[in-house]
Amino acid sequence: MKKYLSEGALLLNTIIWGATFALIKTALNDISPMMFISFRFTLAALLLLPIYKSVLKVLNKQLLIQGVFLGLLYFLGFASQTIGLKYTTATKSGFITGTFVVFTPIFQVFIEKRMPGKGSLIAIVLVIAGLVLLSSKGESLLDVFNEIGTNFNIGDFLTLICAIFFALYLVYLDIISKQHPYMPLVFLQIAVTAIGGILMAGIFSTTGIEEPFYVLNFNVVFAIIYTALLATVLTTILQTKYQKFVTPTKAGIIFSLEPIFAAVLAYMLLTEQISNFGFIGCILIFTGLLASELIDKNKKM
Repeated sequence: MKKYLSEGALLLNTIIWGATFALIKTALNDISPMMFISFRFTLAALLLLPIYKSVLKVLNKQLLIQGVFLGLLYFLGFASQTIGLKYTTATKSGFITGTFVVFTPIFQVFIEKRMPGKGSLIAIVLVIAGLVLLSSKGESLLDVFNEIGTNFNIGDFLTLICAIFFALYLVYLDIISKQHPYMPLVFLQIAVTAIGGILMAGIFSTTGIEEPFYVLNFNVVFAIIYTALLATVLTTILQTKYQKFVTPTKAGIIFSLEPIFAAVLAYMLLTEQISNFGFIGCILIFTGLLASELIDKNKKM
């Protein structure tokens, strides 16, 4: 039962995450990315205040250092994703974010000394090809080749950086979550991300990179509440608690579904559409994400 409960928890996470792309994309019309992160994670941290005393009881130097480290990766992932989402579509953001499944085994080589299997190598080729097609607006192969690199904008690049940070986060979460109680880790990750958002909003304002702004209309408030309560507190608790009971193969397959949910909801809520080659690119990326898990299944199991 624990096995099926854990897999169900990760699937629920994937569905919840899939909806965030369209919701945040809409909210960013009326709030700057760093302000959104500040509101989202500060509210999430406040929701977790009832467990603050229990966190202090078990807090030690190792837990603090490792929890803050996870929180830093967590913040960098969400910061680059949210800023990137301002400049790209929710559909592209979902699929590019999903490439963390491919980056994960690459980092495992250096961090956990695990060599990537054949499936991971095939996946890298498929995902790169998929990203090229996904970034294309052309209607012929000649258009696609002429456009290589021209439609891969700053939003796409930042989202790719986000996927790298999330891949690092998953590798270290797998290691660290087995050493400590899960709730203190949850609280530290969310608190560090909230502090990071507030600090970066101030730095961006001071340096003139971006002036923080917000309008608390329905879209912004709903997005903040949804992402704070469901896509931050609930999903971080479920992932930190249950991912250690799911094999990397199955966890990767479950997480690979997130871009599909993101694309469907972006179409329903934002009427986002992509070119025919962009659609093929989505298929290649999704195939690559599955290949990185299924082909190496026996090795990972």
